[in-house]
Amino acid sequence: MSPRSFRYEESAGVARITLDRPEALNALTFQVYEELTALLESLHQRPEVRVVVLTGTGRAFCTGGDVKEIIGPLLTFDRGKLLAFTRMTCALVAAMRRAPQPIVASLNGTVAGAGAAIALASDVRVAAESAKIAFLFVKVGLAGADMGAAHLLPRLVGLGRATELLMTGDFIDAQEAYRIGLYNQVVSPEQLAAATERFVESLARGPREGLAATKAALDSEFAVDLSTALDNEARIQAELMTRPDFKEGYAAFLQKRAPAFEGAPE
Repeated sequence: MSPRSFRYEESAGVARITLDRPEALNALTFQVYEELTALLESLHQRPEVRVVVLTGTGRAFCTGGDVKEIIGPLLTFDRGKLLAFTRMTCALVAAMRRAPQPIVASLNGTVAGAGAAIALASDVRVAAESAKIAFLFVKVGLAGADMGAAHLLPRLVGLGRATELLMTGDFIDAQEAYRIGLYNQVVSPEQLAAATERFVESLARGPREGLAATKAALDSEFAVDLSTALDNEARIQAELMTRPDFKEGYAAFLQKRAPAFEGAPE
C-alpha cells in the first residue's frame, strides 16, 4: 500500500488513512479519489486489517473537491466526462460501504461538500469540537443528492433534518451534529486522537467476521421487510456460531476474562 496522494499506515490491525494537503484544507483531487477507492476496494483481500481510520491534517478533515484541480476542469467537460466523474465519486462511497472493515472517521476540523459525504459514508464519526459540517452542493448550484447523501443522511438524522441540511447547504457545528445523531462523539481537539484510538482499539479486538456481518446487515436490511431481515439474521448467526470466535466468546464468558478473538491484537 503506497498511495501518493495521502498517507497510509498499518499497525496492530488498524489501517490509518490521512488526507495530508493541509494547505488546501485537504481538498480532493482526481488522484485522491482514484487511489482512495482502489485502496478501500483492496481491503476485501486484507483480513489482517480489522479497522480503518480516516482523518486529515491541519484545520480541516476535508473540504470537498479542489477548486483548481477538480471544480475548474469540470466546467470544460462534456456530458459523458461529467457522468464518468460523478460515477467515480460515487464509486468511493460504494467502496467504503462494501469494505468489510468498520471505518471510523476521525474528524479533526472542517467537514464540507464531498468531505461531508465521506464522513457520512463512514460507519462511525468521532469529531473534534472544531469539526463543523455542511453538505455544500446546493451552494454551487448542484443537488444536495450527491455521493449517496440523500440515501444515507436520512438514516442517521431523519428525513426532516436531512432535507434541511441538503437543501440549505448550511454549516452546523459539531455539538449540533452530535445532538441530531450525525456525530457519535465530540471531544476537544486535544482529545481527538486519544478518543479515536480508544474506540478503534475496541473494534480491533472485536470479532472480525461478526463486525463485517453487522456492517453488511445494516446496509442490506434497510430496504427490506422484517420477515426478510429476520431470515437474513438467522442465517448470519447460524453461520457465525460455527466459527472459532463464538467458541472463544463462550469460553471467555465462563472464565470471566476478555475474549481473545481470532487474529485480534493482544
